[in-house]
Amino acid sequence: MASIFEQALGRDFGRLHPMLQKRFGVDTAAGYACVGRGVFSEVRRGAWWTVPFLRLGAYRNILFPDQGENVPFTIENYPYVDGLGRPTVTFVRTLELPGSKRRRFDATMVYSPETGGIIDYLGTHQHLATGLILEVLPDGSLHLRSTGQRFYEGFIGFAFPAAFTGTADLYESFDDARGVFTIQMQVRNPFLGFLFGYRGEFTCTFPATPPEGAPHRLRPVREERRQ
Repeated sequence: MASIFEQALGRDFGRLHPMLQKRFGVDTAAGYACVGRGVFSEVRRGAWWTVPFLRLGAYRNILFPDQGENVPFTIENYPYVDGLGRPTVTFVRTLELPGSKRRRFDATMVYSPETGGIIDYLGTHQHLATGLILEVLPDGSLHLRSTGQRFYEGFIGFAFPAAFTGTADLYESFDDARGVFTIQMQVRNPFLGFLFGYRGEFTCTFPATPPEGAPHRLRPVREERRQ
């Protein structure tokens, strides 16, 4: 079975750099995961008025207000079938910030047959869901752009107005000369401007998928059916 990214990109998946095809080909049927380790040359946030927004996100491993340079990080992409029967891939980034402070971005991604795209569930409890627009660029790199965010908890479900959310743009590529993946991401709000971002590089290993799929430490506390 094709990975969730191959399903979403269709024929364009074959235009990705071969190393990105392997990275985003993670799937239970493929039998391997992708674990990246590297350094963010820069982690930064917006002006002081963005701090309350970022602190709120830190409670659920979505965003945080910390900044730094040359920050070691790992990114763990493990495939598994979630409790709702959906092929799922973890996108958990762990940063080792100055002062022995550790921060995590938690995300799990599924393919949506209804939209033909990827749904990105953010945080430890999948409270936030956003669609992703995927684009393969002429050089074989991948651009992911988030669409509107929805909040789900119990019987509550609503779409955030644009003024209270951020749009994320993420670019991943592979540098053949140095044999490393490169990554950069920024989150912007239409009124507040730049909120948060990072850039860096990493190398990957592709370990066999454990029998249980994704380790439980990487899985969300709760799973959300709604998209």
